[in-house]
Amino acid sequence: MPGMSEALKAALTDKSAGVAEMLQHLLPEVAETESRLFDAMRYSTMNGGKRLRPFLVLTTAEMFHVAPSSALRAAAAVEMIHCYSLVHDDLPAMDNDDLRRGKPTCHRQFDEATAILAGDGLLTRAFEVLAHPATHSDPAVRSQLVLDLAQAAGPHGMVGGQMVDMLAERDDAVRAGLDVAAITRMHQMKTGRMIAFSCMAGATLGKAPAQLRQALQAYAHDLGLCFQIVDDLLDVEGSADEMGKTIGKDQAAGKITFVSLLGLERARDQARLLAGQAVQHLKPFDAEADLLRDVAAYVLDRRS
Repeated sequence: MPGMSEALKAALTDKSAGVAEMLQHLLPEVAETESRLFDAMRYSTMNGGKRLRPFLVLTTAEMFHVAPSSALRAAAAVEMIHCYSLVHDDLPAMDNDDLRRGKPTCHRQFDEATAILAGDGLLTRAFEVLAHPATHSDPAVRSQLVLDLAQAAGPHGMVGGQMVDMLAERDDAVRAGLDVAAITRMHQMKTGRMIAFSCMAGATLGKAPAQLRQALQAYAHDLGLCFQIVDDLLDVEGSADEMGKTIGKDQAAGKITFVSLLGLERARDQARLLAGQAVQHLKPFDAEADLLRDVAAYVLDRRS
């Protein structure tokens, strides 16, 4: 993968395999009448992807010596939430995309109603997994994970950010009010808070001290914004083959993005600044956070 260190490539491959195995376990094939629903849920989670969010869960969990089985369950829950959001984003009522990760989107492979239910199933299954005693022996930790994920994914997080994004596309008054600060807030909601949860979940599972949690929170904040700016750059400069999805849709729809507000060069400069700041926040962890430093470099240079 372009822009990825060998250490990160090996770790991502290893951790992705573990997450895939856990997803297979948590989303088994069923013989009952609702098997089509499970087929759609599995199709939407087993079709590749970088697994960046679960990777962040697993990497931070290792930094705090969390049991691998606990970390894998939390990582799988995060991936279920992420994949549900992609299934719903791709629907005709939202982005109306035909491709996801180089394959037909869920509603194209199955049908629109099944895709809606598959997203609903992944969303609710994620919270069931986190709340289960197998995820952590301490109910307070499980409750904190459920609360944090609900806040990251809900109306003040990912879903709310998607609503603002939709309004900005459809409502001239909303679009006119979107400056850099407003776009930053929208993407913090839409993308940043789920990345932040992914970074913080390992610390929550490991009952990390407040100082280290704050350092990870700051890292996640800058990483999430860098990720979104690069996404905006790739929508203009990326390749459909590398991205595995349609590109140029933001520009065609007249959406307000970091690139439309800042221009290509200033957007690139801002992404570089954020990646550098993210790395600086990791100083308290020394070599333990080397993979997280590699993630920041990869997010900045990625092509998909």
